[in-house]
Amino acid sequence: MAKDKTMYVCSECGQEATKWVGKCPACGQWNTMKEFKVRDLPHPSLKGRGISSPSRGGQEGSSPLPLHDIQADAEVRIDMGDQELNRVLGGGLVEGSLVLLGGEPGIGKSTLILQTVLRLKDKKVLYVSGEESARQIKLRADRLQTLPQPSLVGRGQDVFTTEPQNVSTPRPTREGKGEGLLILCETSLEAIYEHIAEEQPDLVVIDSIQTIQTEGVESSPGSLSQIRECAASLLKFAKSGGCSVILIGHITKEGTLAGPKVLEHIVDCVLQFEGDQHYMYRILRAQKNRFGSTSELGIYEMLQGGLRQVSNPSELLLTEGREGLSGIAICSAIEGVRPLLIETQALVSTAAYGTPQRSATGFDNRRLGMLLAVLEKRVGFKLAQKDVFLNIAGGLRVTDPAMDLSVIAAVLSSNVDAAIDADTCLCGEVGLSGEIRPVSRLEQRIAEAEKLGFRRMLVPAQGLKGINRKDLKLDLVPVHRVAEAVRELFG
Repeated sequence: MAKDKTMYVCSECGQEATKWVGKCPACGQWNTMKEFKVRDLPHPSLKGRGISSPSRGGQEGSSPLPLHDIQADAEVRIDMGDQELNRVLGGGLVEGSLVLLGGEPGIGKSTLILQTVLRLKDKKVLYVSGEESARQIKLRADRLQTLPQPSLVGRGQDVFTTEPQNVSTPRPTREGKGEGLLILCETSLEAIYEHIAEEQPDLVVIDSIQTIQTEGVESSPGSLSQIRECAASLLKFAKSGGCSVILIGHITKEGTLAGPKVLEHIVDCVLQFEGDQHYMYRILRAQKNRFGSTSELGIYEMLQGGLRQVSNPSELLLTEGREGLSGIAICSAIEGVRPLLIETQALVSTAAYGTPQRSATGFDNRRLGMLLAVLEKRVGFKLAQKDVFLNIAGGLRVTDPAMDLSVIAAVLSSNVDAAIDADTCLCGEVGLSGEIRPVSRLEQRIAEAEKLGFRRMLVPAQGLKGINRKDLKLDLVPVHRVAEAVRELFG
């Protein structure tokens, strides 16, 4: 019998060490080195599946090969039946990949995966649950199937989609929605492998990785050593057998995945499902993707019948009947690679207490302070004795620098109590000297504003080079400085 090996791993960055140290040499955090014992873990034999996988570096029997001799065929992907999920994954789920889906409790992770696998009529799926009973999953599946899913939002608009590439040939299974879905309530990794070897599924879902334990590690489920060894064993299984595995993981109170960087380093793709539980919108982001881009974004709407794909979120994020309301400005922003029209709301009032308040929801509070300083220094508006509250409508959190101009416009609109024309939108980054800097992908921003019926758009003057303005239906107003934008908006 092989002797157990003791290792120390940093819970913050995943740095390994052979002995305990108080301070991690990689990330500099104190008291983060956790001890665990390593033992060789079994994985099921998948002989007969007819699936091969390339060897990974460091495995026994591997040898260096010239780059030109390596066969680089396109990855075979599985169509998940969800345009938003396919887009974020890079065109579909790659066979033999290990995907991690993380998010806060109750955000809808299990609902997203369950409603997705229910659509996979041509695939055999093994859904392993360590948190819910089979009856609970059945009740949720019945609710998702009974209540009709609303049609995609878009109202006939052209929608950018990433079509699954090299989609694998479907394997015939039992007909009917959910008939190819097998439910297993188990927390032992060894028992899960036995069922996998017996059923030979095309896709395995683990809900959640924090509840799975293996006999090779002497610690409780959810510990760093259990998560690390279970994830590493599942990766070895996925790569050797060609069966895709989706892991559902919880996040800590700091907002990071439980098991942190140790788990993120192992998997092929890390998806973050985020959103405020008090709002209907959910955003799916790719924080890591070995088979696609990490700039893609998927947007869903939480309804009673599950999650609905939102193909045109701009129409949902804009408030109807905003004409005549001060403190509102519309920005044409970019989230990932998708253009969105986002409503910026601001409220400026006299400070009721000695120290003025600066509060921002969905926007960087420090950047708001910088923009207010630019307003006072470069434009001459005195806001030092006034409270300023900023809100991004819809519960979104936006980091696009092009939001700067709309933030300044909304603040000034509320300060002078004058409404901005409802047919006007803005985009532009504001510098410390008051200049309006060009932004990326301006043509996409203009096209999105034109599609939603806006007639006027303030844009950075330096970004208009190469744009054909004759064929546009909206009027582009180039501005160089914040003072010019203020004159264009308020006269």
